Amino acid sequence: MNNKKLGFWILSALVIGNMVGSGIFMLPRSLSEAASPAGVMSAWLITGLGVLMTALVFGNLAIRKPDLSGGPQIYAKELFKPGSQASTLSGFMSSWGYWIGNWAGNVAIVTTFAGYLSTFFPVMVNQKALFTIGSFTLKTGNAITFAVCTILLWGVHFIILKGLETAGKLNFLATAAKVAGFLLFIIIGLFAFQKANLTPFAAPITGENGHEVGIFGQINHAAVKTLWAFIGVESAVVFASRAKRQLDVKRATTLGMLVALAIYIGISTLVMGVLQNDVLVSSNKPLIDAMTAICGPLGGKVLAGIGLISLFGSIIGWVMLSAEVPYQAARQGLFLPAFMKVNKKGIPVFALVVNNILGQLFIFSTVSNTISSAFDFIIIIATLSYLVPYFISSVFQLKLVVTGETYHTLKSRIQDGIIAGLSTIYSLWVIYAGTADLKTFILGMALLASGIVFYKRITPKAAPAPSTKLSA
Repeated sequence: MNNKKLGFWILSALVIGNMVGSGIFMLPRSLSEAASPAGVMSAWLITGLGVLMTALVFGNLAIRKPDLSGGPQIYAKELFKPGSQASTLSGFMSSWGYWIGNWAGNVAIVTTFAGYLSTFFPVMVNQKALFTIGSFTLKTGNAITFAVCTILLWGVHFIILKGLETAGKLNFLATAAKVAGFLLFIIIGLFAFQKANLTPFAAPITGENGHEVGIFGQINHAAVKTLWAFIGVESAVVFASRAKRQLDVKRATTLGMLVALAIYIGISTLVMGVLQNDVLVSSNKPLIDAMTAICGPLGGKVLAGIGLISLFGSIIGWVMLSAEVPYQAARQGLFLPAFMKVNKKGIPVFALVVNNILGQLFIFSTVSNTISSAFDFIIIIATLSYLVPYFISSVFQLKLVVTGETYHTLKSRIQDGIIAGLSTIYSLWVIYAGTADLKTFILGMALLASGIVFYKRITPKAAPAPSTKLSA
């Protein structure tokens, strides 16, 4: 069966669609809690530059090492002697952490979809109690939200089972609609922008411990949240083995990252300029509230409709990706062999089922928490799960530069070395900023360490022959 069916535009739509997902709808509120306007804008610019370097690393590695497909975590095994215990263990642990981030991130998008659907169905936020057991009370809105999230998750499951190309085209249509809709929002928002809402521009804020946080501390706090916006920049790399051309992978990654950065900075700044900070911080759907403030209820409903289309496309893209990651890792002897099982259309069906069962367990959080609190918890854990593979990719690129493997000009080695160095520094900085909170660090490490239980079931493949791929 020929799996190489994904062209440049579908790959670009996967990158843009997966990046411009739940983050664009919920991050304006999360960022306003973490930083002043100056801190938010600085975090966007630093994150944009750091992720651009990482995107260039991904695109370069896809061309130089086309045999290493399945995502950035795959490169971990290349940091050690081929076929060694260290190579297999590092590849497995990196794949395990990245996989956790994928299916946990799916839940953030699914729950955000439910939050925006409540614009049309207010009963989804109804606080009337259905029943009480001990200290737990199930409210009407939470029960309906849980049901909607469940139906959506498994509905997408059956769409993907029909084929990746079909799912990819649906994702492309949804991505085109979202880009057009967000550009329209940016244009309309310019007419309602109020500078007064951005003041004080660079004031200290009060942290959770009651202490004041200065501008540099705010940037640190906002860095992990802004990075969530760019999670998915590696989507084309994950599907590299199914791409028509490897060059399309690099081009789609770079284009997708730049389009997403422009949309995020524009949307985030405009929402802060339209809504007062106290309104923004308490909002479960800040973009809708901003559009409603500009155009009235009808404008809010139009944007909510665009948002639902956007999120639906993102869910398709992320469920596809989170099944592909363990499948590709298993093919290279870095994950549980059962994940190699595919149906007649080449869909990794076992991985798909396991992912969605785990996602379903996380969706239970909507029964007792608000959409916003569930979102905040998930994005921190998921983002930290991605940072290690991002760091590993940068270090692997540095290794190629130092050894000269796949290179035969000094100029290209120097250029790629600078890019990889900046990407490495950025990854280390965000890992430091994201794990400053001890509780988050311990939980993140516990999720990563849980993979050790399954490591003994891994059956490593023999070391492959050295790559003969050469580039400039």
